[in-house]
Amino acid sequence: MKKLLLPLALVLGQAAFAQKTYIHCGRLIDGIANAAQQEMTIVVDGSKISAIQKGYTNGTAGDRVIELKDKTVMPGLIDCHVHLESQGSKTSAIDRFRLTDADVAYKAEGYAKTTLMAGFTTVRDCGGSGVNISLRKAIAQGMVDGPRIYTAGRAISASGGHMDDSDGFRDDVFEHRPGPDEGIADGKDELVKAVRLQFKRGSNLIKIASTGGVLDLSEDGAGAQFTVEEIKAVVETAKDYGMRVACHAHGAEGIRRAILGGVTSIEHGTFMDDEDMSLAKKAGTYYVPTIIAGRSVVDSAKIKGFFPPVIARKAMEVGPQIQKTFGKAYKYGVKIAFGTDAGVYAHGKNWMEFGYMVEAGMPPMDAIKSATKSAADLLGITAVTGSVSVGKFADIVAIDGDPLTDISAMGKMAFVMKEGKVYKGQR
Repeated sequence: MKKLLLPLALVLGQAAFAQKTYIHCGRLIDGIANAAQQEMTIVVDGSKISAIQKGYTNGTAGDRVIELKDKTVMPGLIDCHVHLESQGSKTSAIDRFRLTDADVAYKAEGYAKTTLMAGFTTVRDCGGSGVNISLRKAIAQGMVDGPRIYTAGRAISASGGHMDDSDGFRDDVFEHRPGPDEGIADGKDELVKAVRLQFKRGSNLIKIASTGGVLDLSEDGAGAQFTVEEIKAVVETAKDYGMRVACHAHGAEGIRRAILGGVTSIEHGTFMDDEDMSLAKKAGTYYVPTIIAGRSVVDSAKIKGFFPPVIARKAMEVGPQIQKTFGKAYKYGVKIAFGTDAGVYAHGKNWMEFGYMVEAGMPPMDAIKSATKSAADLLGITAVTGSVSVGKFADIVAIDGDPLTDISAMGKMAFVMKEGKVYKGQR
């Protein structure tokens, strides 16, 4: 027994003097203050931030020091609208019939790592096949590298809606009519069942579509497709299960119904009008604009054969409007959270959204806060991330340059830490 006591004491002693990490920040944007702080030190103990100190401080001889004196340090970024299972290409339409879940999973792993390396330590996946739930688990268990994921699993729409994969095909192409199991639901009863199925499968949130979309084969992406009462049924059921509701919506009427129905956020919001903005501001509904997705589909639509004609037409109608609507909504005072629709464009370019937001009239600091403090608030995770604060996860990133004077610096990611582990930069 005595032989066992000494090693145990040593182990306990090592735990008591575990190594801390001291990060020297030349410029710190903490996600809360309206101005950057100069020459600061962040102390990381395990997976969390234990102290934030003025000046450059060091710990004991056994502690680690990371020098970021020539960088701008920020909280890990949050993208509130991604699709980690896919990435748009000329073969996207046929890939739905060609790729297995295993194929999708391998691709998704790569997209997740690319996203993390771009400085996004948390994402909200707004719908896929369900592989996104398995990916979330694999990342959380340390099996693969990627951002912290909050996922909607399968998104939900009406028959003929944005998530109805049978749109544009003969009725006999599919073995059966898509239903709640596949995320297609009509009427309150089916919608309640669809929400409960997503909870059962492990979704963190619910994503619905109250209008059609661009990247489906339906003729119109703007018309309203759920009633207010149907949306209320979704929201109330989701609330019972502790989940929030994101709503894909392009047309003004579909947006209005979604806000009145109580959704947490409007995604895209292309043709949001003054009435919608007034309702959103009054209700505290978040707007997640995805400007880069609009820009991207326009560019792709100009490439002959990239999209089927019906999608190319809708892309040219919807794409150019999103940035204009965002600029107006920001000035109106609608709450904005950062989201890009990554997967519509190439993963890893999420940072470009910051430039488009600034171009539309949002100050750089507000754009950064939309991907830190505001994004965390939308996801309901301000207690654990979204700012450089004592007690929160050590989700810390650093870029070359000053984004407050040149927003393109957001694309110069030099250092990425998630929960105290360094994935990019000094190790």
